[in-house]
Amino acid sequence: MPRKRVIIVGKVHDVGYRPFLLGIAGFLGIERFYADNIMIEGKQAVEILLDSSEDKISTFMDLIQRKRPENAVVEEIRAEEYLGDVMRMEDYYRYLTAMQLEKIVSYGGQMLRKQDETIQVIKEEGKKTRKMISSRTKLLSSKLDNITRLLEERFKKLEEDVERIKRALIKAGIDIQ
Repeated sequence: MPRKRVIIVGKVHDVGYRPFLLGIAGFLGIERFYADNIMIEGKQAVEILLDSSEDKISTFMDLIQRKRPENAVVEEIRAEEYLGDVMRMEDYYRYLTAMQLEKIVSYGGQMLRKQDETIQVIKEEGKKTRKMISSRTKLLSSKLDNITRLLEERFKKLEEDVERIKRALIKAGIDIQ
């Protein structure tokens, strides 16, 4: 059976390219398959190794020319003969599953750290907000106390003025009942 090495260059890391390629290879019944993220001259690339019939490899090449993962940006796809061994499809599936689980665990740990940082920021902001509210509540309470005192003084003065007016009216002989 012929063997091929395929290189896909572009924005191809962390976009689900390897599971995507595994799905195509599985759909076509390719017997031996391997794909890995690599860097070539500072550019992201995916290296694919295939070992299957010429028809299956040809169909695989046609499909990867036309289809790609949603967030991938492909600059170049090139293929060449390959003389080395290629992993069995089942073995690659287990390998990729282990790699993806490792990523999930790593990202999960990062998410937990970010969550802890966010919670700390929220707590600090909550403390600041409570202090500000407490300060403003004290200020408003003080202002309300002043307003209450001023109103009481004015009402007392008004009552005194009303009493003086009543006495003056009575003295003038005006009935105020």
